[in-house]
Amino acid sequence: MIVLVAHGTRAPEGAMVAEELARRVRAEAGLPVRVAYADVRQPDVTNVLNSVRGHQAVVIPAFLAAGYHVRTDIPAQIAASGHPGVVLAEPFGPAPELLEVVRDRLEWAGRRPGDAVVLAAAGSSDPRALAEVRTAADALSRELGTGVRVGYAATARPSVADAVSLARGRGRRVAVASWLLAPGLFQRKVADSGADVVAEPLGVHPAVVDLVVRRYHQALQQMVAA
Repeated sequence: MIVLVAHGTRAPEGAMVAEELARRVRAEAGLPVRVAYADVRQPDVTNVLNSVRGHQAVVIPAFLAAGYHVRTDIPAQIAASGHPGVVLAEPFGPAPELLEVVRDRLEWAGRRPGDAVVLAAAGSSDPRALAEVRTAADALSRELGTGVRVGYAATARPSVADAVSLARGRGRRVAVASWLLAPGLFQRKVADSGADVVAEPLGVHPAVVDLVVRRYHQALQQMVAA
């Protein structure tokens, strides 16, 4: 079975995205999928794993960068469950198919050739997570054929609003690509950044569903190889 771990948000629409993503993965992979949250909401990973004893579980962090929650919180919650049959998969990270989703969301929002582009991410105190965001921005830059600045909704700097101001220069329009999975507080900060175009989060896109299934199979292969 899959335990799909989202960050957690008080925004109901954010939880709806996590549940809908789980529903679509169930339909595509034919596997049971449970949603857990690393923070803010319940159930957490420990509670979900305690409820599925007797079943092997692949825990998949639905995170776009491997910061504190991925490296510390989720492993600690797995350990606290004492569940003997758990495999921790790789997080989503800057997977190439997700960059295609970001590009599509940006185009649908109304980005025009010549617009300055900012990639808006959640932010982290972990420099390794910030480096992964920069990797995603560089890949998006290659996709679009233009430079891409990074702005953060929390914790790191520059903020999304500051990145938009820096990108505007000479009166250019600014389009913000959302490097977030679901709506919530962070996406509202992105929407309030002063940009001319603001793309929606990745959400429940077929490429995101496919990535969850791929992470599941990769985790099982690593377990067999070990």
